[in-house]
Amino acid sequence: MSFIRIQDISVVGMAGCVPRDIVPAVSTTAKYGAEEFIKSTGVREKRYSNAFTASDLCLAATEQLIQDLKWDKKEIEALIFVSQTPDYILPATSCILQDRLGLSKNCMTLDISLGCSGWVHGIAALAGLMSGGCVKKALLLAGDGRKHTNEEPDQLFGMAGTATALEYKKGDKGFYFHMGTDGSGYDAIIRPVGGTRNQLKAEDLELKMCEDGRMRHQLQTRMKGMDVFSFAITTAPKSIKQLAEQYELSLDDVDYYVLHQANRMINEKIRAKLKQSEEKFPYSMMTFGNTSSASIPLTIITQLAKETLERTLSIIGCGFGVGLSWGTVYFELSNPIISKLVEL
Repeated sequence: MSFIRIQDISVVGMAGCVPRDIVPAVSTTAKYGAEEFIKSTGVREKRYSNAFTASDLCLAATEQLIQDLKWDKKEIEALIFVSQTPDYILPATSCILQDRLGLSKNCMTLDISLGCSGWVHGIAALAGLMSGGCVKKALLLAGDGRKHTNEEPDQLFGMAGTATALEYKKGDKGFYFHMGTDGSGYDAIIRPVGGTRNQLKAEDLELKMCEDGRMRHQLQTRMKGMDVFSFAITTAPKSIKQLAEQYELSLDDVDYYVLHQANRMINEKIRAKLKQSEEKFPYSMMTFGNTSSASIPLTIITQLAKETLERTLSIIGCGFGVGLSWGTVYFELSNPIISKLVEL
């Protein structure tokens, strides 16, 4: 298990963008009744559109955030893009975003191919780059958008793009991390074809029935639901407890636990294992669904923005999913700029 402590870095702003098209849960619940689906997952509706890529959504969020922060784009020295839906296999989408945003050619860019744990891993990577003080201002863009192939909306997953602004501030508490990986479960969430391991063949585009009762081809993601469920409810609370023990944090003193918005059943089981009150676990999944790497920042943006203006909030964020990988982070939010949610 990897414990990381990075000081002198602060979250100074956050922004999010979603498609304006609302897809009710009832329209995508062929296998389950609408009320049964909503009760178990917590998802009533989500945002979904085949018009936007993840980079389109992240771009709009970032433009709004830079404007609200009044940052000079020439001062932004690093940009990391976290997504499972890049624009291309190559080049890296972060390179394209540097140009679309009009950032300096001296800006370092990097793509990270992770899903639900991606925002925490992205924060760790970016804060690590900044920790020496050479990079003063940087951006983490995280989210997922249009799929690799045209397909019907999934029952659970929505689309969103987010931007998180980090700034080097000497003396700031920074971040406490606990990270982990279990690659033996790599096939628990997988898109089987399209990489170099299993190259695309014509027959891979034929629709076949999957374990969950949906027709899919080999370029679409599939999940071993019970394996992922067991992993999430075991690993996430264990990681949070290990972080608290390592850095002598009191779980009862944490203001909010912002978990990856997997589904309500998973997150409530994690909450029960941590023996914390419902009020400490904000949810955004009811209106946005599971938004993968965007879900932690999107929850802060939509559920906690007003409160961050009133007092300093202590937060534990925890992401867990594809890889299998997980990441837990403790940090504080003190009067950050949180932009109004952008809709495209």
